[in-house]
Amino acid sequence: QVHLVESGGGLVQAGGSLRLSCAAPGSIFSSSAMGWYRQAPGKQRELVAAFSTGGSTNYGASVKGRFTISRDNAENTVYLQMNSVKPEDTAVYYCNARKKTGDYTYNNYWGQGTQVTVSS
Repeated sequence: QVHLVESGGGLVQAGGSLRLSCAAPGSIFSSSAMGWYRQAPGKQRELVAAFSTGGSTNYGASVKGRFTISRDNAENTVYLQMNSVKPEDTAVYYCNARKKTGDYTYNNYWGQGTQVTVSS
């Protein structure tokens, strides 16, 4: 059982900021592409931001320019800085670790999710 521990969610007003954190076991963090996804009620889970295995970053179109993903390798932690939040950012945010297990195979590990609610 891999434990990804998220924190930092909560209630924030539109236009405000919030920072999410996700701590992972070192054996997973150092060998995985880490990222954040979110799922709003009645919608599919979608990419928010993620590192590729090469270290570059990818962002969902709706958060580009507002959210920033970063990582602290010494702390085995990945962060999501959320600025200029909007009511449509309201969702459960999940930390993800994507670990390559073969040439074309991966294991995906998920955190328990943290609720972010943006009030208008």
